[in-house]
Amino acid sequence: MTQTSTFNRGPAENLADKATDKVDQVFSRVEQTARSISDQGREASEQVGQVADNLKTAIDKSAKEQPMATLAVAIAAGFVLGALWKS
Repeated sequence: MTQTSTFNRGPAENLADKATDKVDQVFSRVEQTARSISDQGREASEQVGQVADNLKTAIDKSAKEQPMATLAVAIAAGFVLGALWKS
């Protein structure tokens, strides 16, 4: 009569357990990395939104206080963007 116990497992079962553990570790790291990237993307998006709000506020203020200078800057920016687009 032979008895099978969990302590007398063969090398194939031990290797399978080790492989399963490694796969679980890899999935855990991938999950952590994905979460981290998602958080960083969210923070970057919020910061871009803040910069856009600040830029809009600055342009509105400039247009009210110095409309001719604002128009000149807009024309110059349009010219530069047009030249870059063409090349």
